[in-house]
Formats: sequence, C-alpha cells, structure tokens
Amino acid sequence: MKNSLTEPFKEELDLHRLTVDEAIPRLDDFLHSAFQAGYYRVWIVHGKGSGILRQAVGRYLSKHPLVRSHRIADSQHGGVGATQVELSD
Repeated sequence: MKNSLTEPFKEELDLHRLTVDEAIPRLDDFLHSAFQAGYYRVWIVHGKGSGILRQAVGRYLSKHPLVRSHRIADSQHGGVGATQVELSD
C-alpha cells in the first residue's frame, strides 16, 4: 500500500487497461488530490484503443467542478492516448 505522506504526487494518472467503471472513481480521486497538492495541469493516460475510455474521461472532465479545461495531450505527453487537464485556481 502506498503512503501518500512519503511518496510524491505524480502529475499523470494511467487509466489504460481499466474499464470505465474502474477508471472514473480513480480519476475523481486523482483530480481532488491534484487540486489539493496545488497542481494546475495534469495528464490522464487512457490509451488509444477503441476510444471508449477516452470519450468517457472527456465527458466526465467536462462536468467536473475542478476542471477548467481539457484537451488531447501533445505528442510529448501521449498524443491521442492521453488528455491534458487544466484545473481551477
């Protein structure tokens, strides 16, 4: 089990290979942790695949109160296999 007091927060969450039902609760926890840690930009790795997870992540981010904006990540951060998220101030 990871100890959040000793391990640094990572600005990237890897969700690929998870189902939508498994991914969304992890995404929500991650967004709250990132916000509390003072991050303004994070990346969500969902993989390319069929696009089902990417679409579900996008729909969820569009409604999340901590998310200012989101878009497909640049090529250095995964391209279409990841989403860049800008968090609220």
